[in-house]
Amino acid sequence: QELFRLLLWCILPCFVVKTAREIVRFLYIFHESRWRSIVVFLASTMSWVYLTIIVLSACMLFNLVCSLQVIHFEDYGKLLEREVDALICLEEHIRLRYYLSKISHRFRMFLLLLLLFVTASQFVILLQTTGYSGKINFADAGDIAVSSVVQVIALLLCLNAASKISHRAQGVASLASRWHAYAACCPADPQIQSTTNGSEAIPPSSSLMDYSESDSESLENTALHHNPQLLSSFVSSYHKRQALVMYLQSNPGGITIFGWTVDRALLNTLFSFELTLVLFVLGETIVFPSG
Repeated sequence: QELFRLLLWCILPCFVVKTAREIVRFLYIFHESRWRSIVVFLASTMSWVYLTIIVLSACMLFNLVCSLQVIHFEDYGKLLEREVDALICLEEHIRLRYYLSKISHRFRMFLLLLLLFVTASQFVILLQTTGYSGKINFADAGDIAVSSVVQVIALLLCLNAASKISHRAQGVASLASRWHAYAACCPADPQIQSTTNGSEAIPPSSSLMDYSESDSESLENTALHHNPQLLSSFVSSYHKRQALVMYLQSNPGGITIFGWTVDRALLNTLFSFELTLVLFVLGETIVFPSG
């Protein structure tokens, strides 16, 4: 609902400007019969609405798919909060990465072509606008402004959705590291806890004989050394969690375009590239008089 409301507030001014531009055009420029002017006006407006709906529908579909994956990663974070087996977490993450790879494979051409088309069109529009020496009226500039706003909104919707899901996917490693730290510091096995907490089960003389008072791990190590099965179970669980954390850190996942992950680093690169193009065009077209 928030997305639809945001799109409504962004597209409604564009529709108003487009309609006003067409009215001005047919009143002052297009000198034909009234009925023919009305037919051409309706056809021009409806064609723009149709194209805008098609482009934004594709972008909203991609945004919706990414939002569903964000919900899945939130559920995966809740799964890590519970004390579950590392194998279950590994299988669930592999399933999520498979979904992300499918989404990336199906939308990569759409994202790439949208990025190239919007960049090229905005580059040409900026070059023509800044290099034009005549007067620019509302009928000429209104259509360019409306089309530019719609293209930029569509690109921002897709990049925002892709970067959001990539950010959530890369944040899973941090959640897993925290889960591993909590599990290692506070083992959830009741047998280990009862053994480590029940100091009366260990003879004091034995404890003082094997460990000094300065040993910070005397209680836990004594409890585990007196029960080799608990020690092997704890060590095995520790290595499983460590392997899972290393796997998540090495395979962050996210939306990719032919191997390039759409994350904050890529967005910074795109912003720098677009800013370089804008400054290049302004430097080539805008000339200030020398005195």
